[in-house]
Amino acid sequence: MKDPKEILAQMTLEEKASLLDGKNFWELKAFEKYGIESFFVCDGPHGLRKKNYDKNGSSLSNSVPSICYPTAVTTACSWDPDLLREMGVALGKKCLSERVGVLLGPGINMKRSPLCGRNFEYFSEDPVLAGELAAGLIEGVQSQGVGTSLKHFCANSQETRRMTGDSVVDERALREIYLTGFEIAVKKAKPWTVMNSYNKINGMHGSENRHTQVEILRDAWGYDGVVVSDWGAVNDRVLGLANGNDLEMPSSSGSGTRKIVEAVQNGTLDEAVVDERALNMLNLMKKALDGMQPGYQYNDADDQPLARRVAAESMVLLKNNGILPLKADAKLAVIGDFAIEPRYQGAGSSQINPTQLDNALTEFTAAGFDYEYSQGYERSLKKAKKNPALIAAAAETAKNADVAVVFIGLTEDFESEGFDRPHMQLPEAHNALVEAVVKANPNTVIVLSGGSPVELPWYDSVPAILNSYLGGQAGAGAVVDLLSGKANPCGKLAETYPISYADTPAFNNFPGNPATVEYRESIYIGYRYYEKAGVPVRFPFGHGLSYTTFEYSDLRLDKGAMNENDTLTVTFKIKNTGAVAGSEIAQLYVGDRESTIFRPVKELKAFKKVTLAPGEETTVALTLDRRAFAFFNVNTNDWCVESGEFDLFVGASSADIRLQGVINVGAAAAEMPDYRKTAPVYYTGKVQAVPDDQFVAVLGREIPPTVKDQSLPIDVTDNFENAAHTKNGAKLYKTLKKFVPDGFASAIALQTPFRDFISMSGGVFSEDIADGLLKILNSEKGGMRKILKNIPKAIKGIDPLMKNI
Repeated sequence: MKDPKEILAQMTLEEKASLLDGKNFWELKAFEKYGIESFFVCDGPHGLRKKNYDKNGSSLSNSVPSICYPTAVTTACSWDPDLLREMGVALGKKCLSERVGVLLGPGINMKRSPLCGRNFEYFSEDPVLAGELAAGLIEGVQSQGVGTSLKHFCANSQETRRMTGDSVVDERALREIYLTGFEIAVKKAKPWTVMNSYNKINGMHGSENRHTQVEILRDAWGYDGVVVSDWGAVNDRVLGLANGNDLEMPSSSGSGTRKIVEAVQNGTLDEAVVDERALNMLNLMKKALDGMQPGYQYNDADDQPLARRVAAESMVLLKNNGILPLKADAKLAVIGDFAIEPRYQGAGSSQINPTQLDNALTEFTAAGFDYEYSQGYERSLKKAKKNPALIAAAAETAKNADVAVVFIGLTEDFESEGFDRPHMQLPEAHNALVEAVVKANPNTVIVLSGGSPVELPWYDSVPAILNSYLGGQAGAGAVVDLLSGKANPCGKLAETYPISYADTPAFNNFPGNPATVEYRESIYIGYRYYEKAGVPVRFPFGHGLSYTTFEYSDLRLDKGAMNENDTLTVTFKIKNTGAVAGSEIAQLYVGDRESTIFRPVKELKAFKKVTLAPGEETTVALTLDRRAFAFFNVNTNDWCVESGEFDLFVGASSADIRLQGVINVGAAAAEMPDYRKTAPVYYTGKVQAVPDDQFVAVLGREIPPTVKDQSLPIDVTDNFENAAHTKNGAKLYKTLKKFVPDGFASAIALQTPFRDFISMSGGVFSEDIADGLLKILNSEKGGMRKILKNIPKAIKGIDPLMKNI
């Protein structure tokens, strides 16, 4: 491909505008006269989901086979950017073999609540950990000449009303919690694209938000790549273009192009903006096309061992009284449907068609174990209530074994893209099964599967719990490797496990109101909240056990005091004091001893994974810069350090602190926000029920309305859910609720804005049909007539649409 600037200079306005729109659902356009070929942009990021064009059906159910690696919730527990980088290299090779120029991931939204249905696709509740892991994956993929798409930018931490909700979040929380992970990944790994989010952020759609897309992403962070819309996230194409959104996906079938051209011609949009966005696209295309290797061959089977190793290094041993590793001659009762048909990935746009799928029974056999299997429960949510016969049979099997290994967790019905969980409980049948098995055989090991924390009512009665999360297609083998001692557990939680959902910081503000979700907890998510508010947890952030033990010693700082612009090197020693080799993840936290602004007790600022033989000792060195001590100062609109003493905590988890030091940091004087009188609750951390006036003080403005003004007419930004107050809207909503299955399908049907029916349908649901629907919902005449007039054309478009989605 030629130099992008030369091509831009030759392009017409119409060509430049067309460049900013996809070819279809998954391809970018070719411009043959300029030597630009088309290429694919496809979902991931724990595998490749590319539509299989040789078969019928959408890409959700019909994609090319690809290795399904563990999902982000799992790989995050490796705390190992190098491992993510290695996985990224393998993903990049797969993309090259399928002519995919951009892999749409990773996702690094913060885990504000354990109920978010898409938590399995995100890394952590901590932005530093999420950012470093994302950077590793991005570097790996892009090292192969394939781009990535860092998503979803930003404050997109729920699925309920994800396309219409307004995330009402204070600027400090936005910068410190919800943007820091993106910032780390952008500056460190330079992703070729950043994908904006469906939701509004403080009143502006993610695709139109100048503050996030231009002022922060481009101006403050220096990002020079492409900003792509999430699929269907474009609301106002011209406004979005002006405010930083380069590429609209999927294709608007020419609608967006026409709007851009008309805006330039009528003077409402400067053509220089179009030029800037078009140049970004041309630069992306050049990188992707230069990286293409025609005829590139990739053998998925070569990386099956990598998938197994990634899973083994990511799973977390939560509890062990010594029953693990299993003795080689132990007679096992292997119980649970997951043992034969594993829960290995999430559902939705990231769903991968695996090249193979291992199961625990086959792996136990291969490892030489003597076992008897019992199903224990039925898989479907509709049958998830207790089945006494299956439970009784499982208990009987357990009674005759040395050890019972019970595979339980969240079934596919419980979590997915598109909807959030209503509670934090396991299926009733799974809890009842555990209770019956433990009663029959106290030597019970639980293998937990799922994409997010769950309540564990039987916790005290079981001797061991291995959290396999969602381990990918090789996860079952990794589980048996860990249970048998062939591999030593080294994963550590990238999120806190609360005791119950009622303990969580956003308990009263998730999923929010019909129009808004208020982030009243501000900076206090995850361990930041539990520690500050003094709330006990089941398992702390960073927790994870091993079959060996580690000793920490000899904490040293390279200086006794520092200026805010200095760097600080922290060194300490770790020794493997056990009998087997193992890996330890050392975590360095920083806490401000006394501050004007409210701050957490401590925050993760650095970490390091080390692998040691028995008796081996190593020195770990971690470096802290100014940002490790800073908070975002809304008075100065900048990062700020307040002079004083800072505690340094080195630990095996956020709660297991092994070494502690202190450093005095000097900083320039600045105007500090002080909320001790206007918002004192934030200094206690007890933020589950923040009063309105205190939230207003921290937010810096009035709280926006929680519902849309129902006197306003229904328009294309509305959906069936928020049109249900109208006479005809109520009838349509009731009908859809009756016939559309609960879960992902229901969320899509009821909560998707009507504008997305237009943009995502390839012209099947035309603007004329949308206008007819709006007339019906607003009780205006002529709506049905307009719809019926356009039905024949819509029917003709269905087949081409299905061939592309």
